[in-house]
Amino acid sequence: MLALSSLFFAALLAATLIPAQSEALLLGLMWSGGHATALLWLVATLGNVLGSVMNWLLGRYLIHFADHRWFPFSAKQMARASGWYRRWGYWSLLASWVPIIGDPLTLAAGMLREPIWRFLVIVTFAKGGRYLVLILVAGGYM
Repeated sequence: MLALSSLFFAALLAATLIPAQSEALLLGLMWSGGHATALLWLVATLGNVLGSVMNWLLGRYLIHFADHRWFPFSAKQMARASGWYRRWGYWSLLASWVPIIGDPLTLAAGMLREPIWRFLVIVTFAKGGRYLVLILVAGGYM
């Protein structure tokens, strides 16, 4: 249970700007053989999507705190993500798994009032797909 909890929280943190490495932990747990690969995929995906929902909430409800020191995104990151999001619309959320740009995109989605249902569908597809590809490339199976 500790391993799955660790994977969940690593994936959650990895979806924010807090440095975390969920992929290495996922692969380590997969190669150890102690858990079903499908369960590892599910836990990592759920944690990563929940982290993105936290970013969406920051964008949606806490944007007026953007000038505070503790706010996790810089003005430059928010401007770049908002521009990208305005240009490509909700389809840009397919890049939510991409390092550096993905997390600010999920914040921009909240700032620009993307409906949570569509956000969840696209982000879950993108992040779950990324973990699935990683598992398959690393020799795992579902």
